[in-house]
Amino acid sequence: MNTAIERTTVIGAGSWGTALAKLLADKGEVVQLWSRSPAHVDALRRDRENRRYLPGAALPANLQPTDDLRFVADCQCVVMAVPSHGFREVFARLAPLLQDGALLVSAVKGIEIESGQTMCQIMNAELANIQRQHRLFISVLSGPSFADEVAAGQPTAVTIGCADLEAAQAAQQLFSTPSFRVYTSTDIIGLEISAAMKNVIAIAAGIADGLGCGLNARAALITRGLAEISRLGTALGANPLTFSGLGGLGDLVLTCTGSLSRNRTVGLKLGEGRTLPQALAEMTMVAEGVRTAKSCWRLATQAGVEMPILEQVYQILYEGKPCRAAVQELFQRSLKEEL
Repeated sequence: MNTAIERTTVIGAGSWGTALAKLLADKGEVVQLWSRSPAHVDALRRDRENRRYLPGAALPANLQPTDDLRFVADCQCVVMAVPSHGFREVFARLAPLLQDGALLVSAVKGIEIESGQTMCQIMNAELANIQRQHRLFISVLSGPSFADEVAAGQPTAVTIGCADLEAAQAAQQLFSTPSFRVYTSTDIIGLEISAAMKNVIAIAAGIADGLGCGLNARAALITRGLAEISRLGTALGANPLTFSGLGGLGDLVLTCTGSLSRNRTVGLKLGEGRTLPQALAEMTMVAEGVRTAKSCWRLATQAGVEMPILEQVYQILYEGKPCRAAVQELFQRSLKEEL
């Protein structure tokens, strides 16, 4: 990758997109923050704060909100931070505008239900559709990173994955700050499967907490959840070591235990007796694990990978299975060796 990164656009002005845009702007980078809503953009410009999704985090003057995708034509780096279900539509709109040699960063933790594709696979597919002749560098940013803490400058460590090590290092330099440490990896699929599946396991952990199952159960879910993630990821070609890293175990622990976790919160509400529509109605932001449970369940079924925790979460979310019955079924499975 030979192009210096002088200007970045972050696509998606939710909490995570805003936190990443603020991180870069606080470093002195020139950053555009895109939202599809003109009213939201007007509020960001007026308040210099994302009061809806990231209240209390002041937006620097060099962070410019916009609802115009044409800005990406002037950017050497484009960060995708829109929900997974809207990812393809937005990326398809901006793909023809991208400059040659641009670095594309997915900061989205999900898998598309209809295609079973990860976000990086979607970018590759959409770029192939328009027959781009010049190389673009596709990467993924993942790891234990709540938006509120990143925006507040609290110590955080993540991983950037890219098949091109030079491009991964360029992204590493771009995002690294004294409080935001970035490691590199070439295992894109491992990072993306980990990022998607950890949200499903976090729903399971929340359900267990809502049922009052205790800390032993939570630890068991995290450990056996990691085993399931590893089985699916390696079946799809991932490096097994990825799952013990920041994008694997690190992100899984945070999402299953942190009070800021949207997916754990959804599970908690389900375990306490709410229906899924009731739980989602009480949320102000997207819990990716609800949709990802369906896409990962389909992936696992197609790959012939046994994933009992995923299976039970899927049945709770999409077949109305009672939470307590799901826990009982997990513990009544036939006894096995651990490894």
